Amino acid sequence: MDNKTDIKRDYLWNTIGSGIYALMSMVLAFAAMNIAGPDDGGVFSFGFSAFGQQIFIIAYFGIRPFHITDSEYEYSYSEYRRLRRFTCLAAAAAAAVFLCAMFAAGRYTWRKAAVIFLLSLYKIADGAADLYESECQRAGALWLGGKELTFRTLSAGGSLILVLLLTKDVLTASAAAVLVQTGWIVFFRSRIAGLISEQGKGMGAFRLAGSTVLLFLSVFLDFYIFSASKYAIDLHMTDADSGIFNILFMPTSVIYLAANFIIRPFMTRLSSVYESGDLDSFEKTVRSLTLAVGAMGAAAAIGAALLGRFCLGILELILGAGYEGLLTENSNAFFLIILGGGFYAAACLFYYVLVIMRRQKLLFVIYLIAAAAAFGMTDIFVVNYGLMGAAAAYPVYMCIISVLFAAGSRICLRKERQKRTFGE
Repeated sequence: MDNKTDIKRDYLWNTIGSGIYALMSMVLAFAAMNIAGPDDGGVFSFGFSAFGQQIFIIAYFGIRPFHITDSEYEYSYSEYRRLRRFTCLAAAAAAAVFLCAMFAAGRYTWRKAAVIFLLSLYKIADGAADLYESECQRAGALWLGGKELTFRTLSAGGSLILVLLLTKDVLTASAAAVLVQTGWIVFFRSRIAGLISEQGKGMGAFRLAGSTVLLFLSVFLDFYIFSASKYAIDLHMTDADSGIFNILFMPTSVIYLAANFIIRPFMTRLSSVYESGDLDSFEKTVRSLTLAVGAMGAAAAIGAALLGRFCLGILELILGAGYEGLLTENSNAFFLIILGGGFYAAACLFYYVLVIMRRQKLLFVIYLIAAAAAFGMTDIFVVNYGLMGAAAAYPVYMCIISVLFAAGSRICLRKERQKRTFGE
C-alpha cells in the first residue's frame, strides 16, 4: 500500500475514533444530566471530565508524544509497557488516596467518592489502551489504533447509557462501563500481537521514566490549567453548577480533538524530518499546521459569537424540563470558553513541536508559569463572579501558555539551525 493511501487511512480512522471519543464525552454528560438529574449529573460530569481525566494523566504519564516519535526505537515496546503498568497502578492509588481524604474531610459523600473513583478507573483504562494505540502509530498503523478507539468507546459509552436508563443510577452505570472497557483492552492486545516489535537499545524502563518524567509533570500541569475553573467550581459552588459549566465547556474538547485531527497524523513523519536535519521542511510543515489550527480556532470563536445563544438554547431543549435559561444566560461565558479553547489548540501544536525537539525542561518551566497564573486567579474569579468568573479566567491563562510555547519553539528552532550550521 502506497504512502498516500496510508495517510488517508490514518486520517480516516484517527478522525472517526477521536471524533466519537469527543462526541461520547458530550453524550454521556448529557445523558447523566438528563436521566440522573442535575446533582448526580454534575458529579458525573466533574468525575468524568475533570478529576477522572486528571487521574488519566498519571496513567498516561505524557508518554504518547515520546512513544510515537521514537522512530529510532530507542526504547522497546516492553519498556513502554512496564512503565505504563506502573503508572496505571500509581493513578489508581492516587485516586483512592485523594477521594478517601475528601470523604474523611466531609467534602464528599461516600457515594460521590465512589462514583468518581469508578470514573477514574474508566479513565485509567483509557491510559492503558493508549499504550497499544501508541505502538500502532509508531509501527505505521495509526488507523488500527483509531479503529480500536472507535469500537471501545462506542461499547463502553453505550453500556453506560443503557445501564443508566435501566437503573437511573450513575454508580451502577459507571461500574458497567469499567467492565466493558477492560474487556476491550484485553481483546485488542491480542489483535496487535503481530505489530509489536521488541527491537530497542535496552535502555530500561527506569531510564524511560527519567526521559519522560518532565513530560508527565508538564501534561499533569497542563490538565490542571485546562481544568482549573472546574476545580474552583467544585470547591466553591454546587454539583449542579459543575454540570452546567461542564456543558458550556464541552466544545473546547471538540476543538482540541479537531486540532489533533490536523496535527497528530503528521507527528511521526515530522519527527523523522527533524531527525534528518531538514529544518526548512520541518519549519514549513509547522507553519502550515499553525495556519490550519489558527483558522479552526478563529472559526470556532466567530461561530460562538454569532450562534452561541442559539446553540445553547437547543442544548436546553435536549436536556429537558428544568434547564430552561440555565445555559442561554451564560452565552457570554460560553464565548470566552470557546476563545480559550482556540488558544489551547494552538498550544497543543507547539507542545508537540517542543517534544519533537526534546525540550522537556522548557515545557515544564512554561507550564509552571501558566499553572501559577491559573492557581492565582481562578479561585478569586469564581468566588467573586461565579460561572462568568470561571469562564473569564480560562482564555487568559490559555493565551499565556500558547504565546510562550510559540515563542519557545521559534527560539529553539533558531538555536538548532545555528548548531547544525556552525557545529556549535
